[in-house]
Amino acid sequence: MNVSDAMLAGLRCRCPNCGEAPLFSGYLKVRATCEACAADLSQADSGDGPVVFILLVVGAIGCFGMLFVEFSFHPPVWLQFLLWLPGMGLLTLAALRPFKAVLIALQFHNRAAEARHGD
Repeated sequence: MNVSDAMLAGLRCRCPNCGEAPLFSGYLKVRATCEACAADLSQADSGDGPVVFILLVVGAIGCFGMLFVEFSFHPPVWLQFLLWLPGMGLLTLAALRPFKAVLIALQFHNRAAEARHGD
C-alpha cells in the first residue's frame, strides 16, 4: 500500500492494512483486529496528534472568520459567539475521526513504533 492509498483508507476510516473493513468500533475507539484481513490494530495509537492539529486549524479558521465578520459587518459579540463557537465545535468533531484514521494509516504505512531505549 503506497502513501496515497494509506491516506485514502484513513480518510474513509478504513483498515490501514487492507482498506476494506471499518477502522473504528465506536466514534474514536479503534477495533482490536480488522474484520477483513485480521490485521492487529490493538497497537494503533495516534495519541494527541489529531487533536492538536485539528484545534490549530479550526482555531485559525474560527479566529480569522470572527475577525472578518467583525470588521465587515460589526455584529454584536453575543451573535459572534452564537455563530462561531458551535460551528468550531462541530468542525472539530467532524474532522477528528478521519484525521485520527489518517495518522493511524500513516503509522501502519511507515511501520512506526513506540521509541525503545536499550540498555
